[in-house]
Amino acid sequence: MAVVGDTDLENRMSSEKDRGIGSRGGGVDRNLIGNPPPLPQPLAFSNLTDEGFSSQWTSWLVPMIVFVNVVVFVVVMFVNNCPKHSESHHRRYGHCVAKFLGRLSFEPLRSNPMFGPSSHTLLKLGSLEWSKVVEEHEAWRLLTCIWLHAGVVHLGLNMLSLVFIGIRLEQQFGFVRIGIIYLISGIGGTILSSLFIRNAISVGASGALFGLLGSMLSELLTNWTIYTNKIAALLTLVFVILINLAIGILPHVDNFAHLGGFLSGFLLGFVLLPRPQFKWLVREHIPQGRRLRSKYKPYQYILWLLSLTLLIAGFAVSLVLLFRGEDGNDHCHWCRYLRCIPTSRWSCDGV
Repeated sequence: MAVVGDTDLENRMSSEKDRGIGSRGGGVDRNLIGNPPPLPQPLAFSNLTDEGFSSQWTSWLVPMIVFVNVVVFVVVMFVNNCPKHSESHHRRYGHCVAKFLGRLSFEPLRSNPMFGPSSHTLLKLGSLEWSKVVEEHEAWRLLTCIWLHAGVVHLGLNMLSLVFIGIRLEQQFGFVRIGIIYLISGIGGTILSSLFIRNAISVGASGALFGLLGSMLSELLTNWTIYTNKIAALLTLVFVILINLAIGILPHVDNFAHLGGFLSGFLLGFVLLPRPQFKWLVREHIPQGRRLRSKYKPYQYILWLLSLTLLIAGFAVSLVLLFRGEDGNDHCHWCRYLRCIPTSRWSCDGV
């Protein structure tokens, strides 16, 4: 679940213990970072003081999440203290990078090419590992791994993705709903990854970021009738999602965190982001002096109930299977191709 080379996806890097660091990257196309998908514009509506796109919230949660992630990374590097243990493995991996940073200097690039800490430090501070979660009952790792990053490259790409996606969503829907989607999607990604991945440790917020993308898609679908340029927005968003999921089939890229986060966010979008439909009317069609009451459409109630049921059931079943020690690959033999498809150019052995 991580960044491969310089892409912002889930990467697994070998460590001195033959255990990979899965840096769950933002899972967001770089084109999206520079030019995020356009949000469709709503039709004019009758009551500008009601909840709608005309009255936006001030975004503070997303900047706060970015700040916390940066602070956590600095703390991780301080604990890592590469100069203290560099002499014990410099013959194998080389010397610390950026030694002028003192104990904040990075691990040798052969050990961690993303300019970050060692896998041992990440494991000690809360990265995701199946044996720790299931056999040692450290379920808290399902949450803490979301706030850890494998390096400066990984952190930067994730936070850029979060800023360009999250701020726009928070301005429209508020910090409560976006915060819930971010956290639950992140946990959904770690749960699904733990069910299928046992031979590596993982860190990063790709599940949470894919959850935001998923919620954007379901929000567009459940509020379909209030938008104008909905077809363009839908095609752009679907293209971005499919491209990032397709990148996930490369070796050492874990698509399970992406899929778990996306599905969680997609269902949460139907639950948390529906908008009343009847007030979104062209102003000239409203009789003078008449105010229309906001009202949800029947299909929105159906999608709300169905999505909430599927979300609760999915989390319950996944958690039961995880803590019973079940291997998801035993129940879905073809699912391994969601993570890596072997070709003549690479092998998926040991991935």
